[in-house]
Amino acid sequence: MDAQGRGRADNIDPADQWVLNPNTGEYELRLANSAAQSGVPGPRAAARRAAQGAARSRTAVPGGRTAPETPGREGAPGREVPPPRRRRTAPEEPPGRRGRRPAKKPRGKKILMWTGGSMALVLVAVGTAGYLYLKHLEGNVNTQDVGDAAASNFSKDEAFNILLIGTDKRTGEGNEGYGDKDNSTGHADTTLLLHVAKDRTNATVLSIPRDMKVDIPDCETKQEDGSFETIPGIHDRFGYSLGVGGRDAGCTMRTVEQLTGVKPDHFMMADFNAIKTLTTAVDGVDVCVEKAVDDPKSHLKLPAGPSTIEGEQALAFVRTRHAWGNEGDLDRIKVQQQFLASLMRKMSSGDTLTSPTKLVKLAEAATEALTVDKAIGDVGTLKDIALEMKKVPMKNLSFTTVPVVDNPDETVKVTVVLDERLAPPIFDAIKNDVSLTEVKQKKKQESAAIAARLKGTRAPASEVRVQVLNGGAADGSAQETLNWLQLEESVTKSENGGNAPADLARTTLEYAPDQADQARALAAIMGLSGAAMKPGESVTNSQGLPTMTLTLGKDFKGAGIPLTGQAKIDVKDKTTADKVQCAS
Repeated sequence: MDAQGRGRADNIDPADQWVLNPNTGEYELRLANSAAQSGVPGPRAAARRAAQGAARSRTAVPGGRTAPETPGREGAPGREVPPPRRRRTAPEEPPGRRGRRPAKKPRGKKILMWTGGSMALVLVAVGTAGYLYLKHLEGNVNTQDVGDAAASNFSKDEAFNILLIGTDKRTGEGNEGYGDKDNSTGHADTTLLLHVAKDRTNATVLSIPRDMKVDIPDCETKQEDGSFETIPGIHDRFGYSLGVGGRDAGCTMRTVEQLTGVKPDHFMMADFNAIKTLTTAVDGVDVCVEKAVDDPKSHLKLPAGPSTIEGEQALAFVRTRHAWGNEGDLDRIKVQQQFLASLMRKMSSGDTLTSPTKLVKLAEAATEALTVDKAIGDVGTLKDIALEMKKVPMKNLSFTTVPVVDNPDETVKVTVVLDERLAPPIFDAIKNDVSLTEVKQKKKQESAAIAARLKGTRAPASEVRVQVLNGGAADGSAQETLNWLQLEESVTKSENGGNAPADLARTTLEYAPDQADQARALAAIMGLSGAAMKPGESVTNSQGLPTMTLTLGKDFKGAGIPLTGQAKIDVKDKTTADKVQCAS
């Protein structure tokens, strides 16, 4: 503790220190380049000691002996002065620290505690990033009322979907030469649907091509005067679900739901400037290219191999199409995903997370670029979202793209359309909270048990007793299947049980243990996998006899069409955030 800290800084050099005298147990002012001073500072202490000095220069002790004076202590005549008693201190507290208040946590550490979770979502969107670390940053975030297109609140206990939108709005210095020239809210230039699993073991980021022809539904938007106006739907490029005709982010959310069947709960939107400011805030993002790039249109120049880019160069990297593959938007999407994975690794690195300066810069850049729906526009909710995202390991954060094919209606291929064969399984996986990575897959023992369900004897078709229910298949599917089983497969002991209590994503066959041979026979007839077979209890049919239950789920394609369980997901272009890749 220095002199100023003791309130006696007058005429005392800051180097002078109050120290504990181990012989007296009292503090003394030790002046620089001088001997130890009195343990009681101030003129009154000096006067008192001067008056008493002669009287106790030496003190008598029993036996005619005398004891030398103990500095700073007063003893009664004729008695030995006992040594001073030390005051108790905590075992771990060093002498001289007694009585000090605990030091406050540095501001940088406070920022770091907030940031551990807040950085998580910054990783997943071009032009869409940033979360709040300190409450004063909340004022930087813009909110938009999109009505019932967004959920009314955020739940930390459920899976959630957030639509991340990077617009081509021309805001920010140096962005006048490209992007949306209509001074609108911008188009949906880059759109990603982020799905975070309920158990937080995995997440999926689904890129949606801007040039995909889709049905953009009617959209009710809130006007500046508070009234609502319905904008008619059109069939056009997905990117036009935002901006054109006054469409807001709620229109893009409704378009995604109609396209995928997955309802986004919330949205986060930012423009070109976000990439420039975010990458600068973290001192650049590491990228890699297989061949040297010199694109005069985007002004991107990179040597072959690894580079670190930020600012204008980073924006050129994620915007250029002519440097990659066949110079189309799909190849650009792949490169954007690689860029985002690298950004995520940089954000979660110790170099970033332990630097309060970088975190503050990043927070300012992100929040100033961000627009969100009103339900998540407060700092507490954004922090909760970020902390939930932080639980997902990078190796289990998957990037993939909506499967598309060239538009058959175009002679010159400019736009694409949904691949009706490959897209539905991916949409179903997201809707049913199925990971695209090998996260917490069924144990080997369970997998073996599933496979074993198909092994063993099979009962004759005429002995199979089953009740057919419709649990999400097309209307009339239960009766259609019943007719097919009875007339073509000789499963005569079958009946129509009507509608199931709830819809199922997958067709299931529930049976009792003593019906296993019947279940194997029906699974072979229907083309069911072991995963569709559910050991359980039998029910009673209309004749009062035990029967199995076949529930036709949403995956049912028609009587006689084999169901091999969960549809395979084509993820040949899937990547995860932990992998380093070179753009080509």
